[in-house]
Amino acid sequence: MTPRTSSGPKPPTLPALERAARDRLAQLDWSGLPEVRRQVVDALGPVLHGADAARQLTVLLRSHPGWDAHHRALASEALFGVALWRRRLAYHAGSESPAALVAALLRDLAHLPKDHVSHWTGTELPDPRPPPDDWPTRFSWPDALVPELERALGSEAPLFAAASNLHGPITVRANRLRLDRDALAERLLSEGAPSHPARYAPDALHLDGRPNVLGLRAHQEGLFEVQDEGSQLVGALVEARPGQRLLDLCAGAGGKTLLLAAGLQGQGQVDAYDTDGEALERLRHRAERAGASATVRILHALPDDSYDAILVDAPCTALGSLRRGPDVRWRLDVASFDRWPPLQRALLETAATRVRPGGRLVYATCTVRPEENAEVVRGFLEAHPEFHQVEAPVAPELRQGSALVTLPHRHGTDGFYGAVLERAAAQR
Repeated sequence: MTPRTSSGPKPPTLPALERAARDRLAQLDWSGLPEVRRQVVDALGPVLHGADAARQLTVLLRSHPGWDAHHRALASEALFGVALWRRRLAYHAGSESPAALVAALLRDLAHLPKDHVSHWTGTELPDPRPPPDDWPTRFSWPDALVPELERALGSEAPLFAAASNLHGPITVRANRLRLDRDALAERLLSEGAPSHPARYAPDALHLDGRPNVLGLRAHQEGLFEVQDEGSQLVGALVEARPGQRLLDLCAGAGGKTLLLAAGLQGQGQVDAYDTDGEALERLRHRAERAGASATVRILHALPDDSYDAILVDAPCTALGSLRRGPDVRWRLDVASFDRWPPLQRALLETAATRVRPGGRLVYATCTVRPEENAEVVRGFLEAHPEFHQVEAPVAPELRQGSALVTLPHRHGTDGFYGAVLERAAAQR
């Protein structure tokens, strides 16, 4: 079903999204490519056969410590660019060889002059072809994901696909235990990192450019956390307030846990549970840095306790966050997608027994598949008449029915789903 919104700005058009991708590539200074081209081409071979592009890039850069910042950036752009756009580049190049794909990236996406492309890449391409007509080739998506997107998004599938090809912004959340968003913006500006307020999440700032965020003193002092605006909106569905007892059932490294802790303002407790012990250890360090250690309790076993609210940020196919990894779409096994709904339903069942009467259960994913979103919630509610769904406390244009739905082409965020379920109060 195509998502519908009741208000808000219109989504960008396909040509506008395509232009944004082209312009970003065209604005780069590719003149230094000959110094790194051979190494990038060698690294692309494994990527095009299923290796993780980020890992390959890490190996490549560590192998060439003498490269300056410009050459390191070019290697990254070329490797990630081909990893992402491989299907369209192969259409233009008439070849799947890494060298030809690099040349097509510059000629057919960045629209750089032919003589520059030949000189910088050392590769001659066949005559140019017009852009492909079909959206999977035009925006470089694997065939296996096409029916998934079309079933989930209807006519908006091409828009979603195009928007997922653009770099998401670096978004941070002001740590309300330390300062508010305006004060954080001033502090970031003083450190050479200007920002502007996000549209929906009240504590979110989008950074201008792509600074070294983790190197900022403000980050080291725990004044903010890097967190997508959509993720912040999911955490806000809990509506954490002082004095509550909360559970983050799938806490991971704790981005949303820390958001909940900030909402408690030092009064109450957030229990954080996950099966990934290493992630929980990272959460422990993050909580210390954020000044939330007294509020956050790390759990390695799940108690039979009762909570005012529970967040189930369920593991999923993560189709909503594919813009964060340029090659992830090519490594997904669609045949494995059916394993997620039973796990998601089991997590809801685990949470349901621990929500106090009158309490809240928030179910969230970072995918667009209805099988993992509305259908999981529907099945849960049919089996649990003591729960009912209430309208997500967000702007109308962020809702589909009663649930939160964010999409990169509509809201500039990663794709998230969030349903707010409330348990009936105890009868007297």
